[in-house]
Amino acid sequence: MKLLLMDGHSILNRAYYGLPDLTNSAGEHTGAIFGFLNMMFKFIEDEQPDNFAVAFDVHAPTFRHKMYDAYKGTRKPMDPELREQVPRIQEILKAMGVPVITMEGWEADDILGTLSRIGQEKGMDVTIVSGDRDLLQLATDKIKISIPKTKKTGTEIENYFAKDFEQAYGVTPKQYIDVKALMGDSSDNIPGVAGIGEKTAFKWIAQYGSIEECHAHVSEMKKAKVVDNFIEQWDTAVLSKELATINLNAPIELEEGSTKLGNLFTEEAYLLCKRYELKKLLPRFENTDTASVTDNTADSFKRVNDFSEVETFFEDIKKTGKAFIGASIMAGDDKVIRGAALSDGESTVYVECQGFISADYLCHKLMEICKAGVRLCFWDLKNVMHLITNILSDDEKKAVMEKGGKSQIFPNAVDVSVAAYLLNPTKKEYTADDVANEMLGIIIPAAADLFGKKKLKDALLDDSLLEAVTTYACYEAYVAYGAFEKVMAEIEAAGMGHIFTDIEMPLLYTLFDMEIQGIAMDKEALAQFSQKLSTRIEELEKDIYAQAGEEFNINSPKQLGVILFEKMGIEGGKKTKTGYSTAADVLEELAPANPIIGSILEYRQLAKLKSTYADGLQPCVGADGRVHSTFMQTVTATGRISSIEPNLQNIPIRMELGKEIRRVFYPKDGCVFLDADYSQIELRVLAHMSGDDNLIGAFKAGQDIHRSTASLVFNTPFDQVTDLQRRSAKAVNFGIVYGISAFGLAKDIGVGRKEAQEYIDNYLKAYPKMHTFLEGLKSSAKEKGYAVTLYGRRRPVPELNSSNFMNRQFGERVAMNSPIQGTAADIIKIAMVKVHDRLLAEGLKSKLLLQVHDELLVETYIDEQEKVESVIREEMENAAELSVKLEIDMNEGSNWLEAH
Repeated sequence: MKLLLMDGHSILNRAYYGLPDLTNSAGEHTGAIFGFLNMMFKFIEDEQPDNFAVAFDVHAPTFRHKMYDAYKGTRKPMDPELREQVPRIQEILKAMGVPVITMEGWEADDILGTLSRIGQEKGMDVTIVSGDRDLLQLATDKIKISIPKTKKTGTEIENYFAKDFEQAYGVTPKQYIDVKALMGDSSDNIPGVAGIGEKTAFKWIAQYGSIEECHAHVSEMKKAKVVDNFIEQWDTAVLSKELATINLNAPIELEEGSTKLGNLFTEEAYLLCKRYELKKLLPRFENTDTASVTDNTADSFKRVNDFSEVETFFEDIKKTGKAFIGASIMAGDDKVIRGAALSDGESTVYVECQGFISADYLCHKLMEICKAGVRLCFWDLKNVMHLITNILSDDEKKAVMEKGGKSQIFPNAVDVSVAAYLLNPTKKEYTADDVANEMLGIIIPAAADLFGKKKLKDALLDDSLLEAVTTYACYEAYVAYGAFEKVMAEIEAAGMGHIFTDIEMPLLYTLFDMEIQGIAMDKEALAQFSQKLSTRIEELEKDIYAQAGEEFNINSPKQLGVILFEKMGIEGGKKTKTGYSTAADVLEELAPANPIIGSILEYRQLAKLKSTYADGLQPCVGADGRVHSTFMQTVTATGRISSIEPNLQNIPIRMELGKEIRRVFYPKDGCVFLDADYSQIELRVLAHMSGDDNLIGAFKAGQDIHRSTASLVFNTPFDQVTDLQRRSAKAVNFGIVYGISAFGLAKDIGVGRKEAQEYIDNYLKAYPKMHTFLEGLKSSAKEKGYAVTLYGRRRPVPELNSSNFMNRQFGERVAMNSPIQGTAADIIKIAMVKVHDRLLAEGLKSKLLLQVHDELLVETYIDEQEKVESVIREEMENAAELSVKLEIDMNEGSNWLEAH
């Protein structure tokens, strides 16, 4: 028989400090819970115990406090973020059937010690898991103490039976108590004997065996101050030994069966893991009893595959005049539509594509009711529109390409996930599951969660899983219907209704049309560019080897560190536990004085450029010769758009060779590219929001804003500002909103910290309203719990109230930056929609293809160029009314590089 015991607070504390500060959508801290459970599962899997229990301390005085008032008196209070997770982990453990043992007046150590003694007496093999080395005194030949330790390679476990401890420390586990009595313990505020440290304590106890024997032989010891202290403080040593001794006779019993390890993966535990959004733990619940439905919602779900019944169903929808219904399309990785679910709240139906009910028929029925005025509420509407486009006829696809997806597919649909994103933009993704939990108080059961464990494509093709597929699809539709009004009510209450209606939903249709259009790419030119990079990379390799005097693996940080800092003796290397750091920021500081490092940095940049773009873009070209990137609308916390598969927004433009990537993208025959880029939009937003007269005045005067800042900061006439002063002022202009420190600025522009601080101080004097504005952003965000853009978009900033200094500093930077960057993002989105819609409204063939940060790229027919230029300028420059004019730089070209 095997008994596994865990020290609850110790492991929870270790998880808290060892993992990022995770939170769920409700803002509840969950990182320590997640770490604790992972550690628990690991030990259960490794130890395979028959019995299991967890002991926790109780926030109340113990018998040790009665012995010594100052016991643990120096220990700092538990962080509130950790404290709130204690009852939650206990709640989950109890739901798993794990005994959670607490006892007022006794510490968890005493509970663990007593249970381990009883377990040993009953013939059990006992393992105690704790990060507290005090428990090492409990080790015997039957009781193992396991101490998790975090190392760079991951978590490692130190295991100690009595013989292991004695071998490592030179004393027995019981004698370790006497060692603590002499040296004391600062964490528990056990006093020990003044002047006796760890080395002396171990030496004395190894020689004499106990403090009592040390005291009996004190006359034999060489006279020294510590010996005098020991004699004088004998009573303190005795007290310290009592305090350090774990009591093995706490009033607790190990009853037969009370700690028997049963099924941890209960339905109640599953629901709690879902509630706290511990998604990575959910696959552990596969094939357990949690597959049962948790409420009676699914009783109204129905699968239909009879053609007449489906016809009647759609006719009833039109007749009843429903304002909106929830909808879900089921398609696998192969993009083939297998069915759709629809819900009006009262009934939810899954229409399976089978026999006479084809995907073509089903999708056209959906388009028909939407065009008739029924608002369809989807998850990931943009993806649904792509799925439907795949089954349209050639003429219908052509109409979508020319007239846009909104008018041709779903003119009256919404995306509930986009609405939910507005409420919590810091969440990585918003699923039906999340919204069901938060808005409707429904936990979608495991029966509908199989897609995290089995690929959807396979599930859709597996008849045995048809019931689960139906349940999942129906839940998605049901939740979309039920949550839409509630989500919208919260958005309206937060003052963001217009953002959803006037910015985000129109933007979704714009992004869909951009994705459908794609952008043409010359694969041959890209291959030539890849070869050009290969040639330069080979040249750099030879140069690096020549300077190093030998060949080595340039991509190996360990080998590179040895070459640079040992063989070549370059000064300034930073040694870590695994070798020298060769991170970019370390090497960049050393590059000016060491040519080999400049070559290494260029080598790295070009190698990444080749793998990510020159080679990585080749497979992304579609059958039409165009690259169709996916634009992500619900990823960034500030509201910015990102792109994936491929990411066309991160093409490096500061490197000359990086810019060359843009040359391989070209317009179709009879067209040119028009590229329009906002000029210093974030600084213009800053000028407007801060109301600073000097900054506003500089923009209105049409001055070079960085030269103007330099003139004020360096007290230099405008026409005498040097290029170096302008570069420094530019760094301050852009850095100030990001909460840049003197240290960061000094590093960026290559000056001393004192000089950098002077630049920042002079900047705030030059723009007197700026400091008040930025401080106001921080205080407002701390008071409200969120930062807000000019348009009312919110970005939660819980870090401002963190007990962790680094987290609070991050929160302050977010509070200053989000309103500016978020407002700029809103303006770009508005401009995109206006340009896109105007091109359609005026019947122009030219199309918006890409958005990259502050830049829009339009594929423009030459015979429409003058008109399109006018549209772009009017819509972009009038996208927002600020106290300073929005300006754009617009260029044309036969490829993207020329246009930029």
